[in-house]
Amino acid sequence: MALLTSVLNDDPHKHPLLILQSSLAQTSLSIVRHVLAAGSSGSTRRNVLFCLLYPPSSLIDSKILDVVEVYDWTDHVPGYHDLDTRSEILAIVEKLFYSAPFSVVEGSSDPLNIVIDSADTLVEDDSSPSKTYKFLSTLYEVVKRHKHSRLIIHSQSPSNLLPLITQTSFSSSLAHVITHPTALIAHLAIDFLMPPPPLSPLPKFWSVFIPVSERIHDTERLVFGTGGEGSGYPSEFVVEVIVREGVGRKRGVERILEAWSSTLEGPCELTVLESLKKYAEKPKEYAQSAAPDPTQNLSFNLNLTTSQQESRAQVPLPYTHDGKPIISNPPAAIFYDPDSADDLDDDDPDEDLDI
Repeated sequence: MALLTSVLNDDPHKHPLLILQSSLAQTSLSIVRHVLAAGSSGSTRRNVLFCLLYPPSSLIDSKILDVVEVYDWTDHVPGYHDLDTRSEILAIVEKLFYSAPFSVVEGSSDPLNIVIDSADTLVEDDSSPSKTYKFLSTLYEVVKRHKHSRLIIHSQSPSNLLPLITQTSFSSSLAHVITHPTALIAHLAIDFLMPPPPLSPLPKFWSVFIPVSERIHDTERLVFGTGGEGSGYPSEFVVEVIVREGVGRKRGVERILEAWSSTLEGPCELTVLESLKKYAEKPKEYAQSAAPDPTQNLSFNLNLTTSQQESRAQVPLPYTHDGKPIISNPPAAIFYDPDSADDLDDDDPDEDLDI
C-alpha cells in the first residue's frame, strides 16, 4: 500500500510523469478524483484539468470546483470546432509556468499538476498517434522545467498511444497505474490455481498475471460475459503499480499489486476487498483430527499387549553378523547364507575346454 500512496502523493517528487490506465472492464476515475481532491484540500499543489472525454462533474467534486482550474473541452469535435486543442493546451501550460507565482525564472517551488483526460481523444481526433506523441513529448518537456510539477495522463486501453508514452525514450522515470477488475484475480485463483501474492510466489504469479491481463478483450469477457457481474465492483478494484526510476544501467523497475476501495477512500490491502477475501487470505488452519485407526471394528485383535511386545523384543534375530562388534565405517560386504541346493564346487567348470 505504501508504493501506490507514495506515487499518488508524489512526496519525494520522483515521478514527474504519472499515467493512469483505465479499461472498459474497470475504470480508474476514482484515482483521478482522489489525486485532484488531494491536491485541493489544504495543499499548496495546484491542479489544472483538461477534460477531453469525461465532463468535469465526473472527475471533481462540486466542493473543490472553485479551486481546480478546469478546461472543459468535451465539445471540441473535429470539423465543428476551429481551435487546435494541442496548441491551446501547450499555450495555457506555458503561460502558467512563465507567470507568477509559477515563474521558472523566480525559482518558485509551488507544485503543479497538469491533468489530461484523455490523451486517446487527441489520437481519435485525427487518427495520428505520432502527432499526439510529439505533442505530449513537447508538453512533458515544458512540465519538467518546473521542479515540483508533473504531468498526469489518463488513458483508456486498448490504446495505440500507451505503448509509445511508456517507453524510456519518452521518459526515463515513470509511474504507471493500471486498474483491473477483481474478476481477473478470481479467474487466476480458480482457473489457474494462482492466488495473489503472498499466497503465490511473485515470479510465478507475474508470469501468469501479465500475459492474461494484457488480453483486454478476455478481461472484458470475465466482467460482461454470461458469468460476469455486468459492471464489476465499481467501489473496489485491483491496482497494478509499475514504477521506473533512474537512467542507464542504474534504472530499476518495481511492480506491485495493490487494491483500491472507494469505501476506504484510497489504497488498501487485497484482503480488505470483500470480493477477494476468499482468494487473498490464507486458508484457516483447522485442527488436525486424529488419523483413523485401521484396527477398529475388526472381528479379531491386531494389537499387542505389553507382555507380548516385551516377548517379541527378546526374540533373537537370525542375522549372520549377529554378535559381531559394530564398526562405525564398515567396509562394503555381502552376507550370503548358502542354500542346501547351491553347488559350491571350487573346481573350474570350464577346465575341459581347450582355450
